[in-house]
Amino acid sequence: MVRHIELDAPNVSELEKQHLCRCIDSGFVSTFGPFISEFEQRFVEYLGVKKAVSTQSGTAAIHIALYELGIGARDEVIVPALTFIATINPILYVGAKPVIVDVDADTWTINPKAIEEAITPRTKAVIPVHLYGNPCQMDKIVQVAREADIYVIEDATESLGSKYAGKYTGTLGDLGCFSFNGNKTITTGGGGMIVGNDEEKLDYIRFLVNQARDESREYYHPVVGFNYRMTNIEAAFGLAQMERLEEFLRKKKEFNAIYKEELKEVPFIHFQKEYEGAENSCWLSCAVFEKDADVAVLQRKLKEQGIPTRRFFVPLAEFPPYRGYQQTDCRNSYHIYQRGLCLPSSTVNSNDDVYYVCESIKKFL
Repeated sequence: MVRHIELDAPNVSELEKQHLCRCIDSGFVSTFGPFISEFEQRFVEYLGVKKAVSTQSGTAAIHIALYELGIGARDEVIVPALTFIATINPILYVGAKPVIVDVDADTWTINPKAIEEAITPRTKAVIPVHLYGNPCQMDKIVQVAREADIYVIEDATESLGSKYAGKYTGTLGDLGCFSFNGNKTITTGGGGMIVGNDEEKLDYIRFLVNQARDESREYYHPVVGFNYRMTNIEAAFGLAQMERLEEFLRKKKEFNAIYKEELKEVPFIHFQKEYEGAENSCWLSCAVFEKDADVAVLQRKLKEQGIPTRRFFVPLAEFPPYRGYQQTDCRNSYHIYQRGLCLPSSTVNSNDDVYYVCESIKKFL
């Protein structure tokens, strides 16, 4: 009998159903209702920031962050080569130029030295991505940014619950962006969040994402705004998920520990390393398979056993819209992509499922 194992499926229980029923019964299911502000406040309390504004998606959060910081035509924004396209697209939305740089070979996150070398008089921001939940080396990144007088917009869309130097990712730069897509640690079905400590900026972002509507006048919009609001029904779902966040984080870390322990005897399997002071939330447990392992063949064989996997993100410069933006040799990003595989990490799985995945990998290798 083939097991049913999930790669990154959401974990939904009766609690979510109860919250959704409360929302539906209230009559507020669209972009107005009490669950939205409650969800934002829960985020503020969890992260220890001054303000949070919910959005339609993680992509919308990054876009509105760039927009609010005044980044536009002729400006440059530095991004890692190894990330999902949602990191780079908002840079193009505001008319700025992405500058793609390499990642560290061991942590798979943006290399602070590469950031420093890529800065020009036109550089206005850097977007460090906490890839798969692993925190970037934020002390050095922030130091480089402050010395160059550029903004730090954290792409924390994959790293809810991760920490660096005792602080949560998303709270270490000027603004932090989160995603609640269906495959994230917690989900609202869609949606995102932007957080920070500059209350004036966050208040204006809240104004912008609500179509720039002046609440003191009926249907008056003094500037161009965006329809980037989260719905009340999504927020209700998110509140239930937040109640279970610690449970999810514990399971993901347990899975990651099992993978590392069970596969440590295979010398050519390498896992993502953490910088000193970093705490990985382990959104996805991923491995790089070095010599003697054909990743495509391994992926196919695991699928035959009911084990889903996913290849790493394709380096950004490989896609037609982003060619010409890679400014440095990104050999680490390409090597990690070519040899990498994301392993089942959904919290609907059990520890026994993860042990089964490990045994299957060892068998095929």
